Amino acid sequence: MNIAAGTTVAALQAGLPLDPLENRILLCYALDLTRVGLITNSERVLNADEAARLSALVARRQAGEPIAYIVGQREFFGLPFHVTPAVLIPRPDTELIVELTLERLAPRARLLDMGTGSGAIAVSVAHTRPDAAVTALDVSAEALAVAAANAHANKADVRFLRSDWFAALGSETFDLIASNPPYIAGGDVHLAQGDLRFEPSGALTDFADGLSALRTIIQGAPAHLVAGGWLLLEHGYDQAEAVRALLLEAGYGEVQSWRDLGGIERVSGGRRG
Repeated sequence: MNIAAGTTVAALQAGLPLDPLENRILLCYALDLTRVGLITNSERVLNADEAARLSALVARRQAGEPIAYIVGQREFFGLPFHVTPAVLIPRPDTELIVELTLERLAPRARLLDMGTGSGAIAVSVAHTRPDAAVTALDVSAEALAVAAANAHANKADVRFLRSDWFAALGSETFDLIASNPPYIAGGDVHLAQGDLRFEPSGALTDFADGLSALRTIIQGAPAHLVAGGWLLLEHGYDQAEAVRALLLEAGYGEVQSWRDLGGIERVSGGRRG
């Protein structure tokens, strides 16, 4: 779309070829305006530079690039998170595992977030519960840099560790381990659709049956959980039964699944005996 200089903000709010929310987000970002500013500046006209900038942003969105990557930010658990193509875009479904974690963390408890990505789980917990000792790990140095920036921006005290799952933990133990690991099966058609086309494939899929990362975490977690410690895992919409079976087979107690706002069993977990 080629936006002409001299076009008003009001005309663009009504005429951009995106849904109204995306229109507002891109206009605010391109013109450095708040939501209220869009209203109070409705008759403002764009200069040539602004028109070119907005045209380029709209073209990127029309090509399918996620809004969060275009503007570099996504809200999660009431906090702003910087995002880049090095990390998954935080989704509302993942707020469930944060809520379940907060419910189970005793005062001054130790939390491990495995495969932290943008830091969404770790930073949200640390921000809400500053008494907790929160550790977050990821195998990607680029993801850890994004997560560390988010912790700093949200004044959350998180220790970050580069590790391929449990490899760098030594004999450390935690009161709770939470993870949103890659759980989409390799070859799944969804990987070639929508926002997933632009997100890091290694954070989405295990390139196998969708359960290999979950198996690794379930099998390795007991060595790093205190007695009675919880393991909480986010998984795919159709994986709850399989994850519960893996947890039971590994000897966890109180195995159960919890549903997200859409009614889908999104998180499963259990306690170390």
